[in-house]
Amino acid sequence: MSEVRIQTDDFDLSHEVAQLRAGNAKVGAIVTFVGTVRDLNDGAAVAEMELEHYPGMTEQAIQAILEQAKVRWPIYGALVIHRVGPLKPMDQIVLVAVTSPHRGEAFSACEFIIDYLKTEAPFWKKEQTPEGARWVDARTSDDEARKKWS
Repeated sequence: MSEVRIQTDDFDLSHEVAQLRAGNAKVGAIVTFVGTVRDLNDGAAVAEMELEHYPGMTEQAIQAILEQAKVRWPIYGALVIHRVGPLKPMDQIVLVAVTSPHRGEAFSACEFIIDYLKTEAPFWKKEQTPEGARWVDARTSDDEARKKWS
């Protein structure tokens, strides 16, 4: 099972993990990543971050990333929930969860999904700072992290 959800509502980590592993006694590992809004970015205070996406295209891009992960590792399930709209510091932005027979595969698949999500999924972020609104540029470090999977 793999699932992608783009939503404005928050998510409950415990509920989502329980749903992902429900009824599969073969699951030996569950790895999750939750990304949150920071109150400081590139030296400026962040009062709010607004995320935009390209509906339909974004879900397809993330689903393709999950399919690549399934080819590389023996994973049973993968879930990506990504929020859009206005978010405040400490709000949850993204959940990536992976189930697998063993922890090594689950950790690798989760890291792979995050690295590709940061560079391949069409999202745009705008931060509200004391100096005004600014678009968040792609990070070189995200591109470097993705290269290790090539």
